Amino acid sequence: MNDASTANAQATTRVGHYRWRVCAMLLAATTINYVDRQVLGVLAPFLQTEIGWNEIEYGYIVTSFQAAYAIGLLCAGAIIDRFGTRIGYAIAISVWSVAAMAHALAGTVVGFALARFALGLGEAGNFPAAIKTVAEWFPRRERALAVGVFNAGSNVGAVLAPLLVPIIAATWGWQAAFLFTGVLSATWLVGWLLTYRTPEDQPKLSAAELAHIRSDPPEPTVKLPWLQLLRHRQAWAFVAAKFITDPVWWLFLFWLGKFLASEYKLSLSTIGLPMIVVYLMADVGSIAGGWLAGRFIKLGWDVNRARKGAMLACALCVAPIVLVTQVDNLWVAVALIGLAMAGHQGWSANVFTLPSDMFPRHAVASVVGIGGFAGAVGGMLMSVFTGAQLESTGSYARIFLIAGSAYLIALLVVHLLVPRLQPAALQAKPAV
Repeated sequence: MNDASTANAQATTRVGHYRWRVCAMLLAATTINYVDRQVLGVLAPFLQTEIGWNEIEYGYIVTSFQAAYAIGLLCAGAIIDRFGTRIGYAIAISVWSVAAMAHALAGTVVGFALARFALGLGEAGNFPAAIKTVAEWFPRRERALAVGVFNAGSNVGAVLAPLLVPIIAATWGWQAAFLFTGVLSATWLVGWLLTYRTPEDQPKLSAAELAHIRSDPPEPTVKLPWLQLLRHRQAWAFVAAKFITDPVWWLFLFWLGKFLASEYKLSLSTIGLPMIVVYLMADVGSIAGGWLAGRFIKLGWDVNRARKGAMLACALCVAPIVLVTQVDNLWVAVALIGLAMAGHQGWSANVFTLPSDMFPRHAVASVVGIGGFAGAVGGMLMSVFTGAQLESTGSYARIFLIAGSAYLIALLVVHLLVPRLQPAALQAKPAV
């Protein structure tokens, strides 16, 4: 047994780690993606005074981003599956880079809504492209961890935004904050085009690592139009999970700054630290959620039990958020919110792995795009509800009650649709 363990360890060492360089690029892209979209969330309490929008109008601005994000996801997944991750990712980040900088020209509710719409179209390509890249570069047993690592970029970006944006806005004005994030996107794009290739075309990849990446059993190669994917309950499981739980993340992303500012009287100079702590906790949750599923598999659990066990643990971390409106102390509230966001990100790392658990690589981006569309639609509904609820009552109680219960409901729906996470039985479309 010791000799076998030593041999396995030596084999693992010889495999190489170039695939993790690719994962680092995905982490950087996702970080920039969230810096770009989070700038408005950080500045919202203060732009509201300068521009003069009310809660309902702010809800419409947020919804315009989500509507475009939903539309973009319907197209992005199919485009990336058709043209590949290298070109697909490049198109997406080019659009969102220009859109991020366009915010600097906005001065009205309509102007911000238009800029957010364009940003949503471009940013929609990030996760379908990243998930497909993981499916191309990692064997199944490593995908949840790889997704957890790059998905942590959403928290890194959300940490960097409250750290940098107030300083940039206070020094050069709020317009400079939007220009800065657009430049970051353009810089990443250059690096991506210069370095990224598929595993088979990457000369720096060793033969041993390529064999490791392709160590899973052969996958079906049948081509399936993405609309036909919805005939499979495996796709609906992912769609349902995203529709039910993504709105909670959108809520945190766009209303956290407003919640903290209104409930605890924070200013532009003091709001950064609580938001940074919250997103650091979420960062830990993202990686821990992916690690937990892998750990369960190493303990001998099958993929179905391991994935759902990790999802249950994450769902239970979110549930205490229902108590946050009863808390008077800022840092107790930060702890509850941070735990919930860590739970969401760990959940997300596992949910994003479901398509590659149940579909072949060539269909993954399309499935992710469809699920992302559903999540964005759910986010739109949550944004409209949140704006109306706050305008009429000023209370977050019902909003956080929905957030705390969403994940357990979603897990039940997923289990009912795919009790064993069995792969979708894809069939070729008949020739005509």
